[in-house]
Amino acid sequence: MHLSDSDLSAIWLTLKLATLVTLILLVVATPIALWLSRSQSRFTGVVSAVVALPLVLPPSVLGFYLLIAMGPNGPLGQFTQSLGLGTLPFTFTGLVVASVIYSLPFVVQPIQNALTALGKRPGEVAATLGAGPIDSFFHVTLPLAKPGFLTAAVLGFTHTVGEFGVVLMIGGNIPDQTRVISVQIYDHVEALNYGQAHTLSGLMVAFAFIVLLALYGLRRRNKQGGGSWL
Repeated sequence: MHLSDSDLSAIWLTLKLATLVTLILLVVATPIALWLSRSQSRFTGVVSAVVALPLVLPPSVLGFYLLIAMGPNGPLGQFTQSLGLGTLPFTFTGLVVASVIYSLPFVVQPIQNALTALGKRPGEVAATLGAGPIDSFFHVTLPLAKPGFLTAAVLGFTHTVGEFGVVLMIGGNIPDQTRVISVQIYDHVEALNYGQAHTLSGLMVAFAFIVLLALYGLRRRNKQGGGSWL
């Protein structure tokens, strides 16, 4: 198995993107999931639908509208230009923003399910003992909902690693800047370089299998221990 310098660069860029996106998603998705699991507002259905849109939209459609929004005439593009940041398409930062939006439901939903199953009772008990909302969340709710957060992190990371349509629309194919593994494989196939495509694709399959195996192993162990895996 031989990996070229461009292959290694694509692997490194993909891991960097997935790690950064996962960290951002955990911060962004947690308050959304907490609100969705606790709120009785009539707008919860609308918010849930908006969050879940990337699950049903073709990546090319989502990528197209993100490209328009981030472009020089789009609302996000005009905002970033007013800050002196230029536009986001065909940059690594643009990839991060697009990936966060595209992978959002894969992080929100596991956390929301965990918090919903947990209910309000642990927080209420903590409040009777004098714990504030923030202290209660970090010392009671978060440890009890840990399996849901772990599932969310794994799904967010692996989904980002496997992205193609959105990253190609937003990032293009710029070496060392936006060319991730999926785009690199596409390049090899276009060039009829099936050997390199097989190598990278095989690594992706092995990575996905190992991650899922570990995830289901943890799930089984958690069930045997009497916990709830969500």
